[in-house]
Amino acid sequence: MTTALRRVLFVIVIIAAWEIISKTDLFPAFMWPPLFIPNVPGGPTVFGTLINGLITGQILNATGVTLGRMLLGFVIAIVLGLTFGYLISRYKWIDDTLGFFVTALQSIPSIVWFPLAIVWFGLGFVSILFIVTIGATWTMTVNSSTGFKNVPSLYINAAKTLGSSGGHLVRNVILPASLPHIISGLRVAWAFAWRAVMAAELLGGSGGLGYLLNVGRSIQSMDLVLAIMIVIGVIGTIMDNQVFLRMERSVARKWGTRT
Repeated sequence: MTTALRRVLFVIVIIAAWEIISKTDLFPAFMWPPLFIPNVPGGPTVFGTLINGLITGQILNATGVTLGRMLLGFVIAIVLGLTFGYLISRYKWIDDTLGFFVTALQSIPSIVWFPLAIVWFGLGFVSILFIVTIGATWTMTVNSSTGFKNVPSLYINAAKTLGSSGGHLVRNVILPASLPHIISGLRVAWAFAWRAVMAAELLGGSGGLGYLLNVGRSIQSMDLVLAIMIVIGVIGTIMDNQVFLRMERSVARKWGTRT
């Protein structure tokens, strides 16, 4: 049985169980919150709402808004993370100061910054962008600095002997040798940023998927809430499996650690 078939069958089982739970009094009240099961819409209802939202453009437009915010913040985070990571790996005094500070900042959930973001930037696009950037920057910094530090000195010395230095050395030796760590950092940073943008939009965004989640909660439309959750999960899965995981495997094959 192929991996794809296993996954399809697993999803079918989940949907079937979901439908049974939503349509029957499967769990007695003392085992399950009595108000929960009746309020869970069945699979056909949720998927009907999802398809209708895609056709009318409501969900597609919200997805576009969220991805736009996400990609812009993610690109900024990559630039900042690679820059900070290189400086931390290159200079001991920066590692002792900024490196230590970044480790502390990484432990702070990005959404905790939201009150400060509102004070600094107001409630809107810039605040969400700030939260997304914060969510990805520190993870990117830690992973890239680890990659830069682990570049074999033999590579650097050989390149310098051949006349490489400065930007040429970074582009042609240090960055390629650090790619496994950098791609791992991209994968984790995307996951953190994706969660951050949803949380930020739930609290103060407009027009995105998080905003639609908030609308669904406000009007008690659980079918809309679950439909948006499916979209969020599908996009996250596609990015992880079809983009970052493929990049990791490609680099691993190139470096001879995977066949």
